[in-house]
Amino acid sequence: MGDIRLPFSNSFSQLPSIFYTRMPAEPFVENPTLIHANPSLCDVIGLSKESLSHPQFASYFSGQLSLPGSDSLAMVYSGHQFGQWAGQLGDGRALLLGQVTTPAHGQWDIQLKGSGKTPYSRFGDGRAVLRSCIREYLCGEAIHGLGILTTRALCVVGTNQQVRRESWEPGAVLARVASSHIRFGHFEHFFYHYPGSDYGRALADYVIEHFFSELMDTPDRYRFWFHQVVVRTAALIAEWQAVGFCHGVMNTDNMSILGETIDYGPFGFMEGFDPHYICNHSDETGRYAYDQQPLIGLWNLQALAQALTSFISETDLREGLGEYWIHFLTTYEIKMAQKLGFEIVTDDVRSLIYDLLELMEADLADYPLVFRLLSESLLDTTRWVSLFKSTDAALGWLSRYHHEILKGGSSHEISTRLNLVNPKYILRNWVAEVAIREVEDKANYAILDDFLTIFHAPYDEDPQFERFANPAPEGFGEVCVSCSS
Repeated sequence: MGDIRLPFSNSFSQLPSIFYTRMPAEPFVENPTLIHANPSLCDVIGLSKESLSHPQFASYFSGQLSLPGSDSLAMVYSGHQFGQWAGQLGDGRALLLGQVTTPAHGQWDIQLKGSGKTPYSRFGDGRAVLRSCIREYLCGEAIHGLGILTTRALCVVGTNQQVRRESWEPGAVLARVASSHIRFGHFEHFFYHYPGSDYGRALADYVIEHFFSELMDTPDRYRFWFHQVVVRTAALIAEWQAVGFCHGVMNTDNMSILGETIDYGPFGFMEGFDPHYICNHSDETGRYAYDQQPLIGLWNLQALAQALTSFISETDLREGLGEYWIHFLTTYEIKMAQKLGFEIVTDDVRSLIYDLLELMEADLADYPLVFRLLSESLLDTTRWVSLFKSTDAALGWLSRYHHEILKGGSSHEISTRLNLVNPKYILRNWVAEVAIREVEDKANYAILDDFLTIFHAPYDEDPQFERFANPAPEGFGEVCVSCSS
């Protein structure tokens, strides 16, 4: 079997070297081991499925060997972390192998996470732990399965080395795939560290050329580009809110310029509905709580706007920022209406949405189950009502809902429609922990086949996986996730 071949185009490395440091990955002492690979990404990046069984696959996608055609580099950027300017950051434990381009799917980044130290590692070791790689691997597929823009991962590779976090843990490398890894913090870096330079404009030109090409010949392309960044960011966060997803660390260096979910760390899908839910154990002030995410999205866009003032007028930037809440609220209410089975957001539908959320908050009702069991409630109210402590209030809301929703079709039609928009499966923290324990403690790598099956079809009924649709079993301890994850 010959070398693994990918259609590398490496457009980012054609920018001036001030944007990155060219370098190889830091080798491991032991030969790496393939934990799991994701065949669904092969066609996207122009990789043959046969390559997954190549004897050197794990070595290529952990950085132990250099992929033919790659031009590996660590990107430099800066950012605001927890609201404070953090100065220069960059790929401290990541390495961008380059861009691949296919006729059917366009350009994609391939990046290794955990491949060793770079000039931007600061005091870090440049490594990643298996636990966090599994969480990100599964969550990228779970978010993708829900139809939300996201980075994904081609594979998880075990390094056969221990990494020190709170304790010693097995190390791993995650091969990530994204449209781009360019962040708000890239633009902040060049604005604050190179004032008066054209580096920010050059980076904007690169982004527009490769991802907003319809604007290339537009005289006001920078203004229209920023407006699209605002719209994409607002829509992304609205979709997070609708599915109950919490990112956990919405620093400006963790915000994609393309409106994709990026940098999975201490994330969490909300179970019992609590608007103040904090998924990150390190977030002591609740800056990135569930109900703060929409506001933080705007805060981050304002930080980005400041970094663009050298080539976009303040008037145009304010106009773009002024569109944020309109697009966020419109997208959010449409998504929530669809979760209730409605196609149009009327005043009655809006009332049902917010009254249900208030009811769920009062009883900490399970967010995904409340919506999933709505389809069943059209025939039998028992299980849906059992999710609430306030039975009379739940029955009262359900009566109003049935009266309104049954104007739009039969129970069977509506039930089918509801199950197409309300997932059966989300990546609950306890489910991720089951996967981690099976892999780390039992070397049961095949369990990840099951979870990819679930999250590639999260709306489907599958009796063999029924338990993963429910809250944690009794006695299952709380899973705490922090920035070190």
